[in-house]
Amino acid sequence: MRLIRGLPSILVAGAAALVLVAVAVAPFLTPAWVSFEQGRADAAAWTGLSADDLRMATDQILSDLVLGPPSFAVELNGVPVLSASERSHMRDVRVVFAGFYVTATVGLALLLIAWRLAGRGGSWSRAAFWRAVRAGAAGLGVGLLIAAVVAVTAFDAAFEVFHRLFFAAGTYTFDPRTDRLVQLFPEVFWSETAIAVGAVALTLAVLVVVMSGRVRAGGQADPGIAAATSR
Repeated sequence: MRLIRGLPSILVAGAAALVLVAVAVAPFLTPAWVSFEQGRADAAAWTGLSADDLRMATDQILSDLVLGPPSFAVELNGVPVLSASERSHMRDVRVVFAGFYVTATVGLALLLIAWRLAGRGGSWSRAAFWRAVRAGAAGLGVGLLIAAVVAVTAFDAAFEVFHRLFFAAGTYTFDPRTDRLVQLFPEVFWSETAIAVGAVALTLAVLVVVMSGRVRAGGQADPGIAAATSR
């Protein structure tokens, strides 16, 4: 029974963490960031493409990933940029991203519903809502700090584990000497992007912890507690 009573808080906490991650990831799916990070990773030298061809190919791949349709059939001078296996992997990546953002959208809807229900009084109050949001943000922050330690000490292993969780074995291994996908997005691209996403997500988590604590301290008292005190 205690678990059932605590279920709304657990759901809100999880939804808050999920939405924060989704917000943190979004800026890094833009051409501006991808172009900047490809420059740092020296993708032009890896691919041997001109700056214009590199930008055109990358922007089309990014568009297929974010907006669809996920054909990933971009060509340069009539020659496909990605091989059949690379296109297949990118379609798998699209499925993972789409699933994540659909789940995050459901999480956002759950937060909005929980907020509305909390305004009606009863055991599920606005104070309880903010406690749950704060717990979700704090939990996310702790998880990110642990992930940062793992990434610093064993990024390659963490990267491999991530791929094994979401992709079939043998579908995500490419040779940087010959395969354009890993030339367009070298390892440095992914390691620095992961650090940047983690930093943004951690900043958001800290802000939510602080802000939710201030909201609660600013008079969002639990109605049940207030009624008991008034007696």
